[in-house]
Amino acid sequence: MRRAALKRLLAAAVALAVLPAAGAGAAVVLEVDDLVLRADARYRPQQLPRHRFAPIAFSGFVGFGGRNGRPVPALQRAAIAFDHDGRLGVAGLPRCDPARIEAASTREARRACRGAIVGRGTLGAVILLPGDPVRVRAALTVFNGPRLDGRPTAILHARTEVPVQHTYAIVVPITRSRGDFRYRVAIDVPPLAGGLGRVTRLQVRLDRRYRAGGKSRSYLSARCSDSILRVHGYFRFADGTVVSGALEKFCDAR
Repeated sequence: MRRAALKRLLAAAVALAVLPAAGAGAAVVLEVDDLVLRADARYRPQQLPRHRFAPIAFSGFVGFGGRNGRPVPALQRAAIAFDHDGRLGVAGLPRCDPARIEAASTREARRACRGAIVGRGTLGAVILLPGDPVRVRAALTVFNGPRLDGRPTAILHARTEVPVQHTYAIVVPITRSRGDFRYRVAIDVPPLAGGLGRVTRLQVRLDRRYRAGGKSRSYLSARCSDSILRVHGYFRFADGTVVSGALEKFCDAR
C-alpha cells in the first residue's frame, strides 16, 4: 500500500508539471517505474461562449508501454473526469440495450443500435502468448446506454479475435458531482484473453449531434468561463501502480 501511494503522488506531481497547452501538438508523457503512459485530449471548437454552452467534439487517447520492452501490467481500473464547464446531454437520445450487442460483431452492434452511437475509436492490446507477443487492434464503439439508478450510462463495445474471438460490452455509469470536475466515468476493465492480454492504447472521439423535441442537441457541450478546459485521469494496474493527474487545454472565450 505504501508503494502504491508513493507512485500515486509521484505520478500526480509529474502530470501537473508537464501539462501542454492546446495547440502545442504534444502529449503528456509520464514514467513511473517501468511504466510509460502517454495521453492527450482535444476539444473542438477551441473558441467557445463564456456563459452559455455550445456543442463540442472531444477526442482523447491514452497509451501504455513498458521500458526496454518489458510487458505492460494489466490495467484494472480507469476513471476519467471532465471539466465543470462541460455538459452531457442525453435527452431524447436513443438508448442501446446491452443484451442486444453483448455477442455482436462491431458491424452488427452498430446496425442494431445505430441511433444510440455517440462515439467511435480503437482499442489496442498485446496478448502475451508463449513465444512472441501478439498485438491486437479492435474497433471501439460508444453507445448511449440504459439509465442506472437514474443516471446515464455509456456502453463500450469491442470485439477481439486473438487468441479466440471475444466480445466486450461494458456498461459504464456516468456520475455527476460538484467541484472542478462535473462528470466522471469509471471503468472496471475485465481480463483480456483469459488474463494474458494487456491494454496498450485507448482512443475515442465523442461527437454525436442529434435532434429531439424539435431542437438540435449535442451529446457533449462546453463553455469557456475561465479559459481552461480540464480532463483528469486515474489508472490503476494489477502490480499496484497508480497513475493519476490532470491535463489542461486552453479555450478562447467569445
